[in-house]
Amino acid sequence: MENKRQYEVVFIVDPAADDEVPRLTESFTQIVTDQGGVVTKAETMGKRQLAYEILHHKDGTFVLLEIEGSGREIAELERRMRVNDRVLRYITVRVDEDRRRADKLKDRRARKAAKRPAPGSQPRRGQAMDFSESAGE
Repeated sequence: MENKRQYEVVFIVDPAADDEVPRLTESFTQIVTDQGGVVTKAETMGKRQLAYEILHHKDGTFVLLEIEGSGREIAELERRMRVNDRVLRYITVRVDEDRRRADKLKDRRARKAAKRPAPGSQPRRGQAMDFSESAGE
């Protein structure tokens, strides 16, 4: 049984090839599906300025792919990006463990919040009580 993992792949496309971005994204999506993975999200984040110059380019078009798979498709995708002249940079991050950890912390915070008394209920020990309402008799 293969373990499905989640990855985020961000790649930067040469700004001179803006018209090729949808075609590149589609071809990378096809590579992943051919290898047995699933692209859960493909988003073009637009043209942005780079933090530093890459191959004499000061800006590039950023694309995000969220992929679910075993890792075999990531190796093939990175190989294809490495040889593609239009892709300036790419990075792949495995996010399934981080998301699982974040969900765990979120659940823990929710349980703690459920244990806390609601605002306006009994004050905690050592806190002053307001008797102004009952003193007016």
